[in-house]
Amino acid sequence: MAKITLDNLAHSYLDTPKSEDDYALKELNHDWADGEAYALLGSSGCGKSTLLNIISGLLQPSEGRVLFNDMDVTHAPTADRNIAQVFQFPVVYDTMSVRDNLAFPLRNRGAEPSYIAQRVTEIARMIGMEAELDRKARGLTADAKQKISLGRGMVREDVNALLFDEPLTVIDPHMKWELRTQLKSLHHDFGHTMIYVTHDQTEALTFADKVVVMYDGRVVQMGTPQELFERPAHTFVGYFIGSPGMNLLDAEISGRTANIDGTQIDLGSGYEAAPGKTQIGIRPEFVHLSTNGEGLPARVRRVEDVGRHKIVRLDVAGKELSAIVSEEGGIPTDANHVTFDAGHINVYANDWRIAPSGKAA
Repeated sequence: MAKITLDNLAHSYLDTPKSEDDYALKELNHDWADGEAYALLGSSGCGKSTLLNIISGLLQPSEGRVLFNDMDVTHAPTADRNIAQVFQFPVVYDTMSVRDNLAFPLRNRGAEPSYIAQRVTEIARMIGMEAELDRKARGLTADAKQKISLGRGMVREDVNALLFDEPLTVIDPHMKWELRTQLKSLHHDFGHTMIYVTHDQTEALTFADKVVVMYDGRVVQMGTPQELFERPAHTFVGYFIGSPGMNLLDAEISGRTANIDGTQIDLGSGYEAAPGKTQIGIRPEFVHLSTNGEGLPARVRRVEDVGRHKIVRLDVAGKELSAIVSEEGGIPTDANHVTFDAGHINVYANDWRIAPSGKAA
């Protein structure tokens, strides 16, 4: 297991990058604690896989260093980093049996046969392939092969880190849930440092102790699922996490008041004046329909019943705004305004969250 340090790390696929826009991975400085489970979350092209491949040694960074337990491994080959990596698509030895595929990393390191047999049995049970242990990998389905890849990545107990690059893409939905649960159990039992790349917020939020949200080649926030939900540090985090994501409305901020299209909204706390574009962000869970004329004028456009609750889509100040209403809650036919829970309003300047006066961000 290892603490992983990213020290002034950056990467460009161009030989002579001339500006920040030429970097696929913009400068990063982070310490990832020994034994924690992290998810790298973001949309396609944000730099997640580039960062994972630099950590694993498959890619040499243009700038900066990678350290495992304070030892510089920036130029060390993958084999010397003592990591296991599972890729998006299955990588298996077709001519070998499932048993031999799972045993290969241990045999390659000279482990005792009795220990190999024990670990292979444990991992096969974990991935639900006990009945297929003596079958050749050739001819198995793509999701079965990916389970073998996952098992081979997890079979060693002595690795510095386990790296997963969207490993459940080819797995059917029911099995995804089971394997996520198994990975969580593995982490709990053995305490490996785990890094899991995904574009799926459900995978990230259910798997990780800390979620690392990436956007445009940089880490915009690292935190617990609760922190990302309640205090998104960047508007992208608010938009990307949640279903639906956070509502954003352009606003003029003055002290504890936001002016939105001529209507004054109480922010619950005071804010210093901020240059540039200012907005407020409010989760749909904290938006309420009103019939008494209080709040922002709104027009109901449609209602989506998703079973657990209803999503009300509204037109507010010329923009779509979402509100969540409980399945039992009624939607007044004469609802024409919305109000917000002041304690759950976030304020943004140029897309970055700003803290109320006198409080830490």
